Amino acid sequence: MGTIQLKKKLGVPDSRPVADFLPTISIKAKDLAAEMTGLNVQNKDLKGQSLIEKEHVDNNLAVREMLTKRGIFPENLPPAEDVKKLQRKLEGEEKKILTKKRRNNE
Repeated sequence: MGTIQLKKKLGVPDSRPVADFLPTISIKAKDLAAEMTGLNVQNKDLKGQSLIEKEHVDNNLAVREMLTKRGIFPENLPPAEDVKKLQRKLEGEEKKILTKKRRNNE
């Protein structure tokens, strides 16, 4: 599934990156494929954009195959909570804690 289709399915605004809404397992899968690519680029001494891109695509397909064999279909997972929303929530909680500490120290 392409980025545009995935954004539509997850309800991601056009102006936001799809990664801000991906479930953790999808992020970890993408990270694993990227790490595999980096390792194989060095081990296989791959040079040139087309060879490296092919390696990256092959690794993404291999990770996807592993997930689907285990019954995990990334495109069917519900979106995660918006990371910006989570960040605002954490900042608000941090502000409350700091305010409470200041009051206790007075």
